[in-house]
Amino acid sequence: MSSAIEDYALIGDCLTAALVGRNGSIDWLCWPSFDSDACFAALLGTRANGRWKIAPSVPIRATTRAYSGETLILETRFECEDGDVTLIDFMPPRGAASDVVRLVRGDRGVVRMAMELIIRFGSGSNIPWVQRLKDGTLLAIAGPDMAVLRTPVELRGEDMTTRADFDVRAGEIVPFVLTYDASHLPVPKPIDHMQALEDTRSFWTEWSSHGTYKGKHRELVQRSLITLKALTYAPTGGIVAAPTSSLPEKPGGARNWDYRYCWLRDATFTLLALMNSGYQTEAAAWHNWLLRAVAGSPSDMQIMYSITGARRLLEWEAAWLPGYADSKPVRFGNAAHAQLQLDVYGELMDTFHQARTLKVDLDGGTWALQCKILEHLAKIWHLPDSGIWELRGGPRHYVLSKVMCWVAFDRAIKSAETFNFDGPVEHWRVLRHSIHTDICVNGFDAEGNTFVVSYGADLLDASLLLLPEVGFLPPDDPRISGTIAAIEKHLIRDGFVLRHDPRATPSDEVEPIEGAFLACTLWLADAYVLVGRVDEARELFRRVAGIANDVGLIAEEYDPATQRQLGNFPQALTHIAIINTAHNIYEALHPAKKPAVQRAT
Repeated sequence: MSSAIEDYALIGDCLTAALVGRNGSIDWLCWPSFDSDACFAALLGTRANGRWKIAPSVPIRATTRAYSGETLILETRFECEDGDVTLIDFMPPRGAASDVVRLVRGDRGVVRMAMELIIRFGSGSNIPWVQRLKDGTLLAIAGPDMAVLRTPVELRGEDMTTRADFDVRAGEIVPFVLTYDASHLPVPKPIDHMQALEDTRSFWTEWSSHGTYKGKHRELVQRSLITLKALTYAPTGGIVAAPTSSLPEKPGGARNWDYRYCWLRDATFTLLALMNSGYQTEAAAWHNWLLRAVAGSPSDMQIMYSITGARRLLEWEAAWLPGYADSKPVRFGNAAHAQLQLDVYGELMDTFHQARTLKVDLDGGTWALQCKILEHLAKIWHLPDSGIWELRGGPRHYVLSKVMCWVAFDRAIKSAETFNFDGPVEHWRVLRHSIHTDICVNGFDAEGNTFVVSYGADLLDASLLLLPEVGFLPPDDPRISGTIAAIEKHLIRDGFVLRHDPRATPSDEVEPIEGAFLACTLWLADAYVLVGRVDEARELFRRVAGIANDVGLIAEEYDPATQRQLGNFPQALTHIAIINTAHNIYEALHPAKKPAVQRAT
């Protein structure tokens, strides 16, 4: 079985990323890009599905690890009886090909080490043909994929596995460099592993130097920003929700989804996290990706796209993979891309409005595109949809979806008035008023004094916490206070917020159906900031921060009962929420407009 989710760390080159376990095993790597097939898929299966492990072959007394400063260079230290070694893992900025570099550094005495390389292209299904070249290079090819291993260590083949045993003495560095390229191309040239280390260190150190957050928990906030950068596909600016697929929301369950795509739902949160933290270039790249992705007929707009903006994300199941913790099925692709989710229209309009307000240099055609999208939204806002959480039952009139339709027209009006744009502003005002009235009449439970998940329902949804943040109603409105109180009563378990109302658990499910949703927990903290309950917001933030693993990474969900992280990892939305909530709390104590207030005004 794979390690606990929180036992993994992340390395990457801003085109793809790998997960490295505390045991020295790389159990997940999609190559050459985030949405490619994996060549190491042990995360969702067994070692036979591909992994690359380097670790002492003698008993280990203690294992510690950390990133080297504000970089994505991982250092794992193994302490043994006769010596200590540090395994240094990183992916240098992409050159002609893509490289994973692993350096074994002797720190004390002598340590016997073992290396095991199992390459399985095709997400754990394809065994490559392996041959040794004249210079000792190991070449592995299967179909379109090629991987090349270079090391001074003597290698041997056993049972479709490449192995090595070697000693490392204090002061020595033993390198392993694995390089990927397309199989029809010449064998990639070797790189200087020490120069690659310095190049990688320089890249991340320089990038991190632009961070401007100065409040408490700065180390976690900056690590979240580094993680967000690592989940960015540099050629296009698209940001994946996570580098993994099918890590379960509940161990042994079937809610296992592919998160290696870019969601419009996260657009405004992402923009504000980057802009408020000093990363204008990344924010502009994210905006430009959005603009390209949604370009075309507004009726064709999707809730998610690939890292390049591709639209056909067909979902299929990999039957040969048993799944993490026996959680089946393992899915690649995501069928939710074809759902109607009305909330994305509001997210898109809000993102463009916030970008202009923050002086991001937008494409000259952005406003024209917005007007066409709003023209389409005016025709469909009244329809039921699948909601922000992409539920695969029938469509409903979700309250947040309708609220985000209101946001779309509200931001269009504000943009037209603020930036002197032409548009049917009076028509938009009528629509904004009609939608607002419709929500307040049909989406509010007067008896319970709370908004509900959907029209006519008597259940809640954690996304309702966003209503004051997007400015639908003032934070001091009694309906907002009532909604927060209802969520506190029904959706909090062991101090964390569930995104779905547990009173709605299907009869054939064992409750809970998933872990607490960490971004939603931080949305409650943001709501507390807006209503002046800053001390409670700080307590919630500290609670979520305490879940981060030893290198500052957090998944989508958390099970307080088992104290285990759940879901795809690391999760961009969780790290984005950490960044924004930290800004919200800091600015509540040192007043200025930051994410929650920015969206609400």
